[in-house]
Amino acid sequence: MSEILVLCYHSVSPSWPAPTSVRPRDFERQLAHFVGHGYEGMTFAGALTAPAAERVLVVTFDDAHASVLEHAAPAMESLGVPGTVFVPTDYPGSGRPMAWDGYDVWLGTEHEDELRCMSWEELGGLAERGWEIGSHTRSHPRLPRLDGAGAAAELAESRRECEKRLGLPCRSVAYPYGEYDDGVVRAAREAGYSFGASVPRRSQAPLPLAWPRVCAYHGEGARRLRLRALSRRQRPSPPLRIALALRRLAPALAVWAEFGMPLTPA
Repeated sequence: MSEILVLCYHSVSPSWPAPTSVRPRDFERQLAHFVGHGYEGMTFAGALTAPAAERVLVVTFDDAHASVLEHAAPAMESLGVPGTVFVPTDYPGSGRPMAWDGYDVWLGTEHEDELRCMSWEELGGLAERGWEIGSHTRSHPRLPRLDGAGAAAELAESRRECEKRLGLPCRSVAYPYGEYDDGVVRAAREAGYSFGASVPRRSQAPLPLAWPRVCAYHGEGARRLRLRALSRRQRPSPPLRIALALRRLAPALAVWAEFGMPLTPA
């Protein structure tokens, strides 16, 4: 059964010193390190649907920073690794900086432009290059602090906006700040998501709508990130393993059901 490693990035910038901003040279070295150790890149939904290798690397980006398009995408293309971007749907095309809690300290500084979100056209261009575009809610709230109706609206309306703007299914969501509870997971399922990404503060079993990621931080080297990742590496839980196996067998099962043909050659 495949090992699925999901990394979480935010900005990739040569000059922004924010804790969640990774320098381009560090970013490229980190990915090259994993690729060199036999990891094959896939999107988040692709990896959780049908992992295509023994070691799978999923590179995700929260917030859809414009710097991802400028600095991360070229490096990933050269390595043959697709990405998954989780976009807060209130921001593309709005002209507003993503100045929620934690980012608001950069307003009015020389780094304010780092808070710029990609446009829908730019996100669509990434999708055409094989990237996945998922939801990061509408406004990036702490979902467990909202009432049920508020959380449901953030999740459902952002998914609809993604699908409307891009003309593609939106199957995945990343919970802002990595925060979720049972009610949030239930609301995500009811909104139509198949997969959810978190950033847990301690080890947790992977589930389709609560999949743990390893977050990369400013100034972190490739070996250090890999050590942290290996300490939390995840394989699908038994129920998910069964689901993945059934999906792979689905074409053969369909033939058998219709024609009574053997599933393996005689």
